[in-house]
Amino acid sequence: MTASPGLLSASSKAFEEATYRKITWRIIPFLIVCFIFAYFDRVNISFAKLQMQGDLGLSDAAYGFGASIFFIGYFIFEIPSNIILHRVGAKLWIARIMVSWGIASSLLMLVENETWFYVLRFIIGATEAGFLPGIILYFTYWFPAQRRARINAIFMTSIAISGVVGGPIAGFIMTRFAGVNGWAGWQWLFLLEGVPTIVLGLLVLLWLDDNIGKAKWLSTEEKTLLQDNIDRDRSAAVAHSFLDAVKQPVTIFLSVVYLFMLMGLYGLTFWLPQLIKNTGVASPMTIGLLSTIPYAAAGIAMVLIARSSDRHGERRWHLGLSVLVGGIGYVLSGLFGDHTAIAIAALSLAAVGVIGCLPVFWTLPPKFLSGSAAAGGIALINSIGNLGGIISPYMVGKVRDVTGSTAGGLYAIAAVTLLAALLILFALPRSISEKDPVH
Repeated sequence: MTASPGLLSASSKAFEEATYRKITWRIIPFLIVCFIFAYFDRVNISFAKLQMQGDLGLSDAAYGFGASIFFIGYFIFEIPSNIILHRVGAKLWIARIMVSWGIASSLLMLVENETWFYVLRFIIGATEAGFLPGIILYFTYWFPAQRRARINAIFMTSIAISGVVGGPIAGFIMTRFAGVNGWAGWQWLFLLEGVPTIVLGLLVLLWLDDNIGKAKWLSTEEKTLLQDNIDRDRSAAVAHSFLDAVKQPVTIFLSVVYLFMLMGLYGLTFWLPQLIKNTGVASPMTIGLLSTIPYAAAGIAMVLIARSSDRHGERRWHLGLSVLVGGIGYVLSGLFGDHTAIAIAALSLAAVGVIGCLPVFWTLPPKFLSGSAAAGGIALINSIGNLGGIISPYMVGKVRDVTGSTAGGLYAIAAVTLLAALLILFALPRSISEKDPVH
């Protein structure tokens, strides 16, 4: 007796879902932990600022430039890093990235002047280059298009998690360890958040597999299913080499949009503790606790937006409206920067918009890129976008030095964030705005 087609279909669907759950639990939690420490090492400077700025005699503009120069090193080495990852394998290259930036981040504890502050921030950016786009590329080796927004969202909740736990941890370290061994709290912060990154980098070599074919923990049937799904996606992509990716107008369009989006993100990331302090909160521990609220809101929004986007196969409106909300949040944070409760609510709205949109954005490049084009094109979009990390922190710092207020900088960030929303909603190329298949 032969099973009915309906039963076979249900059985196949159950097998597929079980297989994707298996690889999700194998890969994603570990990479979330890695990215949390990546984000710690990138943005702990915003908490260290509360103490080290006075110790080193840094102006707000000097701090903003030091925060920004990270992205110059990041920009220079991003594309080569991702192309190397595609060629030598994710396991080896992600391990190299994490170990080298963990060492560089730890060395920030030894900074004694403005010059070395700049030098080490540049080195941290250069060594970290390729990590996020490398992970985005890595997911294209395992997950088909209709699953990527959800997977990107689960992974990128690490941004929100790092914000939720990072603030209290930073506040605790800077308060509890201040003066221990003759070191300031900010020195301990760099050391205690840098060393775990080195350890995690070494664990990458033991835990990750470069691709489906090398995963010994998958059965032959599971590998066949996964690879068939990936191959169908790749056959629909347009660009296959890095030069093909560069020649695509949509690559440049997405790079510009991402630049504006990340100006919004890094304006929040590098100035959130100071913005909270401006409302009258003095304690580093209290500032750390309050800083968790915007990130927690962003984490919840990120998952909900991504699930809705995948469920409907729709990207344009989910992405554009999210970014629009972020711009509105920045306007309100500038208007009510002296009121703690209202400012936290406005900054939460900004975080929901500029962080919640990221998983949906990263579903777009693989719609027209594959192979070396995906490696180089994703890195190009990310590296140009991260120039926003050079512009917005320095801009807010400079405006604050000149005017004594951060409001003007927040309005400028609001303007570019709203511009990004308009470009997404009304100028997104048809080739990537079409709905993805929903199964």
